[in-house]
Amino acid sequence: MIRHLKQGKTVAAQHDIDAQVRGGVEQIIEDVAKRGDDAVRLYSEHFDQWNPPSFRLTRDEIDACVNSLSERELADIRFAQEQVRRFAQIQKASMTDVEQETLPGVVLDHRNIPVNSVGCYVPGGKYPLIASAHMSVLTAKVAGVKRVVAFAPPFSGRPHPAIVAAMHLGGADEIYCLGGVQAVAAFALGTPSCAPVDMIVGPGNAYVAVAKRQLFGRIGIDLFAGPTETLVIADDSSDVEIVAADLLGQAEHGTNSPTVFLTNSAQLAEGPAAEIERQLSTLPTAPIASVAWRDYGQIILCDTLDEMVQEADRIASEHVQVMTRDPDYFLERMTNYGAMFLGDRTNVSYGDKVIGTNHTLPTMKTARYTGGLWVGKFLKTCTYQRVLTDEASVMIGEICSRLCAMEGFAGHKEQADIRVRRFAK
Repeated sequence: MIRHLKQGKTVAAQHDIDAQVRGGVEQIIEDVAKRGDDAVRLYSEHFDQWNPPSFRLTRDEIDACVNSLSERELADIRFAQEQVRRFAQIQKASMTDVEQETLPGVVLDHRNIPVNSVGCYVPGGKYPLIASAHMSVLTAKVAGVKRVVAFAPPFSGRPHPAIVAAMHLGGADEIYCLGGVQAVAAFALGTPSCAPVDMIVGPGNAYVAVAKRQLFGRIGIDLFAGPTETLVIADDSSDVEIVAADLLGQAEHGTNSPTVFLTNSAQLAEGPAAEIERQLSTLPTAPIASVAWRDYGQIILCDTLDEMVQEADRIASEHVQVMTRDPDYFLERMTNYGAMFLGDRTNVSYGDKVIGTNHTLPTMKTARYTGGLWVGKFLKTCTYQRVLTDEASVMIGEICSRLCAMEGFAGHKEQADIRVRRFAK
């Protein structure tokens, strides 16, 4: 039996949040489409109090940001980027072009072609998400994207040095200090100072998420993103202090971040609430994390492991931490998750910041049908075909002609018939 000992607000309520911001986002996009840079400057000044001579950073400005960091800070950024780069290269190596003669004289093929230009949004408002630069910029460059544009809002009235350094070290071709809906609209639609891109990726607040959703189709995007989510799965072999820390570690992302604890231990189910309150008393981000836990936190008690798998797949969380005697039980059976973290030696923070897997992941149950950002998102798998012999063209043409006749497509039929007449011997 599955029992909800603590319930939180539902995903539907989060959809309502998107509805509340939709009108404002539409207005900004329409204004940028009509007035270009003038609108971008207006909204940047209004929302970020930021209106420099140029939003694009010069090489001197980039160098100044890099040089302002300590050697330890730069080394840590480089270490994290090397892990992300290594795993992205492994992923790319798994994607091979194919060419196969499927019938005598008929060759079918596909090639993995990088997107030509990508815009990488790096959030910098509430928290400067330095790691998002690794996850988007660096992964796009490994995929072979020719033009990678990176942009982030100002932080405390200026470009954030560590974000700029991460963008630069990750290989960004252009770096802009510009954020919000106005930035997404500028690079999706193009302005005199912001050449458009083919795709925009990266996390952001509700306004950025809605902007990407509204512009999808005119540009490609990575995911339809919502608030950060985490699901911690544990049994009586786990530690309640670690469970609480892992829940709060994601609750601090935002006041509407769902945090769910799933267990088959009645004793353990009683522990997190008190332990979370204890940790909140000293957590600097408690004003955010406490609200997320209060409004969106859940504790779910199951009787069996199979019930836990069933409930975990129903939740389809962005992050799933498994701290049980046999974590592989869940790895082998679960199908709906963004990223999984197996055992108590790892955690979501490792994945978010440094270990090498990508942290841009599906939320709001979209893990039911998609994975997260990876090198393959920047590649288009495009097919092509060759017919090598007259005999093969006639054989395929005769069948194609009959199929076209069944559908009533006379022009399609003639495309086949003319080749049958031309190449028949």
